[in-house]
Amino acid sequence: MANVSHTRGDIASHPDVSEMQARYARMLGGRDVALVDGPVFLLGLYCAVSPWILHYTTSQPALVPHNLIVGIAIGLLALGFTRAPERMYGLSWAMSALGVWMIVSPWIVGSSPDKGVILNNVIIGGLAVVLGLVCAGTAAKSTPKP
Repeated sequence: MANVSHTRGDIASHPDVSEMQARYARMLGGRDVALVDGPVFLLGLYCAVSPWILHYTTSQPALVPHNLIVGIAIGLLALGFTRAPERMYGLSWAMSALGVWMIVSPWIVGSSPDKGVILNNVIIGGLAVVLGLVCAGTAAKSTPKP
């Protein structure tokens, strides 16, 4: 009778270890996705709920759906980075563009924004630009050269 007992040990003795390592490397595409996915998702979540956190739903009603939609877009980018990093990191520049838009949006979408609204959107936008550049840099660094 065959020995079917499952002993816990080192996976290095597994017959398919090299194939599993190659598949894992292909799946990640050589990118350090864990570095930016979480912060990008949290930034999108905060952007979406920031009008209610900072209570500017009545003073800036046009910015409420704006921040909600942009926050959802940033969150969806983060989910895309997690789900299909090799295809989605090309959109990291779009996240930087969303960040620039968030910086200027209080004056374009809003009407006479106060200091808190401006500061909130500038911080969100600045972080989106930085995280977008980190994503783009990670993608560029790990893209194989022909």
